[in-house]
Amino acid sequence: MTTEGTHGERSWTEFCPRFHRAIELVGKRWSGAILRALLAGDHRFNELLGAIPGLSDRLLTERLRELEEEGLVRRDIEPGPPLRITYTLTEKGSELRDALWPLAIWAERWMTDETDPVKT
Repeated sequence: MTTEGTHGERSWTEFCPRFHRAIELVGKRWSGAILRALLAGDHRFNELLGAIPGLSDRLLTERLRELEEEGLVRRDIEPGPPLRITYTLTEKGSELRDALWPLAIWAERWMTDETDPVKT
């Protein structure tokens, strides 16, 4: 069994700054939940708030800005009235689907959800 990554450039034991940065970005509190919601389609700000229990509007604003700066999320403004702002994944953000889907499957199998009576 090889320890090389999928591209064969580095072994799994060698530190990779790109991998570390990607994990830090996607793993930041609420970022994964926001990305998952946007993988389902475009959302307005309040739709994202409603889709992610426990997320405050301040943190949603902060995370959306960070994801925009990284080029994962695009903010589309439709002139009004009323002014409509929609958030959507860019091509770069959409490509995370293939990375996040296995994590979602793993989470369903191995993570317990205290609010789910079937899993506890």
